[in-house]
Amino acid sequence: MAWYNFWVNNSEEKLNPAQTYIVGREGIQVASTEPVLAYQQYYEELEIVNRAVNMIVDDVAEVRVKVGQQTKATNVPVKGVKRASVDRLLNTEPNPFQDINSFYRNLIIDYIVDGNIFIYFDGVYLYHLPSNFMVIEPNRDTYITKYTYQGLVDFTPDEIIHVKENSFRSIYRGTSRLKACSRSMKLLVSMRTFQDNFFKNGAIPGLVIKTPASLSPKIKERMLMEWGQRYRPDGGGRRPLILDGGMELEDISKLNFHDLDFETSIKRNEETILKALGVPPILLDSGNNANIRPNHRLYYLETVIPIVRKLNFAFERFFGFSVVEDVANIPALQPELQDQASFLSTLVNAGVITPNEARTVLGRDSIAGHDDLRIPANIAGSAADPSTGGRPAEGDTAPADPAQ
Repeated sequence: MAWYNFWVNNSEEKLNPAQTYIVGREGIQVASTEPVLAYQQYYEELEIVNRAVNMIVDDVAEVRVKVGQQTKATNVPVKGVKRASVDRLLNTEPNPFQDINSFYRNLIIDYIVDGNIFIYFDGVYLYHLPSNFMVIEPNRDTYITKYTYQGLVDFTPDEIIHVKENSFRSIYRGTSRLKACSRSMKLLVSMRTFQDNFFKNGAIPGLVIKTPASLSPKIKERMLMEWGQRYRPDGGGRRPLILDGGMELEDISKLNFHDLDFETSIKRNEETILKALGVPPILLDSGNNANIRPNHRLYYLETVIPIVRKLNFAFERFFGFSVVEDVANIPALQPELQDQASFLSTLVNAGVITPNEARTVLGRDSIAGHDDLRIPANIAGSAADPSTGGRPAEGDTAPADPAQ
């Protein structure tokens, strides 16, 4: 149907003529393709991954939202929900079993690890559905036919709030942020494993014992056992070795423990992981706090707030009310106290805002009698009545001073 027929018939026969081909490319079911178990292992075992992910999760969960007026959207999945109920669900009580912070932290963990968030709305409360077990069934005519959890429970599109991370490959599922740094995480695990095995096996690389005569297998085995028991690096063996019978030690490698530390490589890979997740490395570098505040602000503006907005846009479409982030209590996004005080004082004294409006910005209660604008006065007259004051009219003479 041509675009102009929509306005004539006030109806729409097909949302997207290419939807059939999109479904053919995506498949009849779109499941998670992320190696979630591997990412979970990295999150639990690698300190830098755990710290960076927890920073994002905790900071996003701390941002509250403001629920405004109804939007002009016509295709709202849920209708009839009151604004106060939406505010309660998004800021106070998502369901009877979780506090709002725990609820959001579960959502953001899924968002980072799997790249998707699935929320079930039963008409009263919101419930989190683990994203790696959710399967999307595309629709050849509209968009989505249904959502399925582990092939056991089906949900209609009007019951699910879906938030997806950016993805080039699919219009249905997002890509995990950890995927971009998977190589760096693998390298970190490999280096740590090599170090662990070095101590675990009691290895001293680059050392060969030379003997002028052949030794029997039993003697060789006994010597290896004694060497391993007495001179294990993890056991702290420091006793000297006595070699008799013409035995000699030969060094075949210059490798030492300092070379096994991989300090430079580990630091470089950790910085790569932090940048892929959107955390400025300086925030975790306690030795340099020269420009910590600009980087902290950058972290919120480019990492935390965009995630919050993706959630808010999904809530806004689902409930039909405008939902925006409330940054009033985020220290990193607030100006310096001295600058803020000077700015608000200028606005109040210039008559732009009232003193109580300035107190609201500072998070303080209003005071009676301070709801009126201050009208600035100047030496030429009164700003309330410009006709008064100023230069005397011509011809007027000042009365004589009797004292003169």
